[in-house]
Amino acid sequence: MKNTIEREGGAPVRIPEGRLLIDGQWRPASSGETIPVFDPATEERIATIAAASAADVDRAVQAAQRTFESRPWQKMRPLDRGRLLEKLALLIERDAEEIARLETLDSGKPYFVTRNVDLKFSVDALRYYGGWSSKIAGEYLALSPFFDDGGTYRAYTERRPLGVVAGITPWNFPIGQAIQKIAPAIAFGCTIVLKPSEEASLTTLRLGELILEAGIPEGAINIVTGYGAATGQALVEHPLVRKIAFTGSTATGQRILASAAAQMKRVTLELGGKSPTIILADADLDKAIPGAANAIFPNSGQVCTAGSRLFVEEAIFDEVVRGVAAIAGELRLGNGFSAETQLGPLISARQIERVSGLVESGIAEGAEPLAGASREERQGYFYRPTVLKNGRPDMRIAREEVFGPVVLAMSIRDLRQIKALANDTVYGLGASVWTRDVNKAHLLASQIDAGTVWINTHNILDTAVPFGGNKLSGLGREFGSEAINAYTETRAVCMRLEAPELE
Repeated sequence: MKNTIEREGGAPVRIPEGRLLIDGQWRPASSGETIPVFDPATEERIATIAAASAADVDRAVQAAQRTFESRPWQKMRPLDRGRLLEKLALLIERDAEEIARLETLDSGKPYFVTRNVDLKFSVDALRYYGGWSSKIAGEYLALSPFFDDGGTYRAYTERRPLGVVAGITPWNFPIGQAIQKIAPAIAFGCTIVLKPSEEASLTTLRLGELILEAGIPEGAINIVTGYGAATGQALVEHPLVRKIAFTGSTATGQRILASAAAQMKRVTLELGGKSPTIILADADLDKAIPGAANAIFPNSGQVCTAGSRLFVEEAIFDEVVRGVAAIAGELRLGNGFSAETQLGPLISARQIERVSGLVESGIAEGAEPLAGASREERQGYFYRPTVLKNGRPDMRIAREEVFGPVVLAMSIRDLRQIKALANDTVYGLGASVWTRDVNKAHLLASQIDAGTVWINTHNILDTAVPFGGNKLSGLGREFGSEAINAYTETRAVCMRLEAPELE
């Protein structure tokens, strides 16, 4: 394959070698097996990546374990781990335009998004966690021993890194998700083996080049590409892996959790969602209507917290739904390198078939399409932004995660319905409430079973705010101080003091 690809609006996009990063060295898969990589905007084959075997995964985990146990890593000052993350942030800033163009090529999303959202998040997250590295603290405990022998006792706790982390990331935000796993692992003293999605691995491999340039110790960060059923499973089941950080589908997360239980591995699972957007009659519709559109359509709906269920009070239902449909009809689909493009393609042929099938099932069950509801007639995996009204909670499209630019609108006749409707899902990741009434806003926020509830906004994320889901949306939290608990465990130290001459 060519090592550069010509695309409009900038320099040719350089394709990194599709090898595995193990113990500081780039290696082919031991089997020689590779995976083809396609540009979702053109369906053109643009690269190949290595398909790591169980033997490759073992070498990567062994390298991570050796580094974790090594004296230099154990003795490295927390402040210096933070400096390594800062160096990586500076290198990403230096090469941001190149990396953003590579992300657009690999994932299909518009360049203005990869440059101003994905890359900015990655740099911010590295700096955020780099700052946390030197701020881990335990507690001093006053003791009341069950058996009082008259001795003097002291106890304290300390936070210790878990060990080798298996980081498994999805294809919707490839480089951001890679950093989301790498940064806290390194900041808190773990080492990591990262497996990106086979659908979008190129920017993670480019990140590997910068990891070596930053001087991060060999074996501290390893990258193995491959299929989930082979590479991912071998990583999850490896006995030296102490922690699994996974973002992806609920079905895969359930399999990971079952596997982790056998060895009591620590897990954080950020899984699917079916987030409600709730608009009350007193909402500012000039903000709520575009807000509902922005809750579902960005990244072509390939967002775990996408507001795919739209609940609107009956009095304003028609106005809101018409407004969201009008926005959907105006969005420009196209190649992510075009300055005119607002939405890119879906990631793959498989994904567009899934989205198409769910929309067809919704229409067959009685939903009325107001916008979209069909593929774009062009090369690439493009699906038109879709608004369906007259939805019912029992419809398949109301219950399954679509992961595409599709919203199902339902009318609310009684405000007392809202809690039941919003929570009538196996998921519980995000939700938003649009209202001018602060009392309703806070009361609804307290009743919705979701990890994050936004008020008069949607999909606002910050590394300082804990993020994760309830029910089948996952376990644990990432971001914020919660990440300390996710990548470390508590050790208690208790001692009896013996110094009679001082008493």
